[in-house]
Amino acid sequence: MRSQTLTTWPQERAENDHEYRYRYIQARESSARTYANSIDRVLERGVLARLYDTEGREYLDCLSCAGTLALGHNHPFVMKHVWDFLQSGHLQQGLDISTPAKYSFIRTLFDILPEEFAANARVQFCGPTGADTIEAAIKLFKTATGRRSILAFHGGYHGMTAGALALTGNLQAKKQVHTSLPDVHFLPYPYAYRCPFGLGANVTEVSLQYIERLIADPESGIVKPAAVIVEAIQGEGGVIPAPVRWLQGLREITRVHDIPLIIDEVQTGLARTGDLFAFEQAGIVPDAVCLSKAIGGGYPLSVLLYHERYDRWSPGAHAGTFRGNQIAMVAGTATMEFIQRENLAEQSRAKGLLLENHLHAIAKDFPHVGDIRGRGLMWGMEIVKYDSASDPIGSRPANGLLAKMIKRECIQHGLIIETGGRHGAVLRLLPPLIVTNDDLLEIAEKLRKSIQAAVECKKENI
Repeated sequence: MRSQTLTTWPQERAENDHEYRYRYIQARESSARTYANSIDRVLERGVLARLYDTEGREYLDCLSCAGTLALGHNHPFVMKHVWDFLQSGHLQQGLDISTPAKYSFIRTLFDILPEEFAANARVQFCGPTGADTIEAAIKLFKTATGRRSILAFHGGYHGMTAGALALTGNLQAKKQVHTSLPDVHFLPYPYAYRCPFGLGANVTEVSLQYIERLIADPESGIVKPAAVIVEAIQGEGGVIPAPVRWLQGLREITRVHDIPLIIDEVQTGLARTGDLFAFEQAGIVPDAVCLSKAIGGGYPLSVLLYHERYDRWSPGAHAGTFRGNQIAMVAGTATMEFIQRENLAEQSRAKGLLLENHLHAIAKDFPHVGDIRGRGLMWGMEIVKYDSASDPIGSRPANGLLAKMIKRECIQHGLIIETGGRHGAVLRLLPPLIVTNDDLLEIAEKLRKSIQAAVECKKENI
């Protein structure tokens, strides 16, 4: 079918034809592709919060490369540092060898970490993806504790490599792949709108009690774990913030039972949620933090930070050729410096409140919006079948089809978003931290028009 698409394309269509380029890539690329299935354009240029396709059409970017581009596209502060570095003659790749770029990166990173965590922290540079920092964390804590099981959470997303996938809640990528990591056990996440205990907003204490008893129960069937891994705000799982009290309770449970607590900050790290790190709102000190995406300033990089008491692995226990990506270290250092200099964490909180108000204003006109949740510049709108019966806590069935239609309409209206969560029914908004208040208003207006268009289209096709 793909070959036929290429061979039957009209000869008179030149190769600089925009649609031809997209179709050519589609015909040759793996069927595992994802974002390109809904963004059916060839995107060419990016300027801060704006993107432009090869036909010159403009889009507001509410995806930010899944949260990677904290400062948007081609931010001049980052680009200057990268350009100066490229002309310096310094190493561009350095394995785990010491370099000036590495020194600056580590110093800057440790300066912005919460003081109590940084005081005893070590850093492991991992391969260039977030999943690799998860793999490193698995190895580290199994080595340090001598235990084998890991506790993760329903709805969690930690990556696509074997170990990270085993810790991920979503079943789609796991159905036909037998994971190589046994002894992973999943716990209920405090997802109030679709509470696993049927309690809604009262889920926190019951969830903590469940976790406490499962760990302490000699008949639970689960041996004492090497670690518990959690996202302070689930991203791919549908933008679900964990309550502060719940995170505090989870930290206390793991502390009492001597179980390392790993916080996955791959998507939330560096001011995305209104704090430099999402776990800071709860005032807790985890045993490890996984970072990637924004930490590389738009270039591939991931790091594992952990308490030095667990630094018990041997040289080469976790390695990778591109863990010495010097360009990413330079870009990451510049990104951290700019975020600190411009107080972007504080700005993220203020802009987040404005965006939240816009979203609630939209929801008043569309009963298809079942829930709005998030923090900082990380928000989700859960789309539901509003005319279907609700469950005992008032939640209605997820409407992944309508969410998909809205996402496609967003492209038509010049807005790039993503969907996630159960049945793909959550519209996810991750604008860059440098987004302006005017941009946020424009995002809301485009989103409103897109929802309206999708609803009308759905009515016409019923």
